[in-house]
Amino acid sequence: MLTDIIKEDLSIIFCGINPGLKSAWNGHHFSGKSNRFWKVLHLAGFTPYQIEAINDTDILKFGYGLTTAVARPTVRANELTKEEIQHSFEIFQEKMELYHPKCIAFLGKPAYAVFSGKKQITWGKQAEKIQNSTVWVLPNPSGLNRGFSIEDLTIHYSELYKSGIIL
Repeated sequence: MLTDIIKEDLSIIFCGINPGLKSAWNGHHFSGKSNRFWKVLHLAGFTPYQIEAINDTDILKFGYGLTTAVARPTVRANELTKEEIQHSFEIFQEKMELYHPKCIAFLGKPAYAVFSGKKQITWGKQAEKIQNSTVWVLPNPSGLNRGFSIEDLTIHYSELYKSGIIL
């Protein structure tokens, strides 16, 4: 089981679509060997050092949290049904209302596409808000997403870091 790493009034909640099997099994976010989240987070300036997945709760020290749009773990996100993602949105909205982060950063377009109802989504800041939180869409750092190099991911994540959302 993978639990949220979250508290009230965070600067940013990073929201993956759902846990990978390894992360769910060992209870640590982004723990797959090929996942580049922790490295990119550091390279983009969010953390002064690269957090290891086993120490994922360290992210709270920097004003950030972690959650998933859908709780069910899978090997690949495309194993989730559209209905499953839609059903999860109510739970997600309640969670965001309770914790009220300044920004929700979706890691990948699929979850945000179902949540927003939009067919065309651009990377970066979105016009809509969720529970008064600014919304950003960033490329998924999964090792399965080889359309983005470490450098490409770092550029996208750096835009959020430099946006002024962080206190």
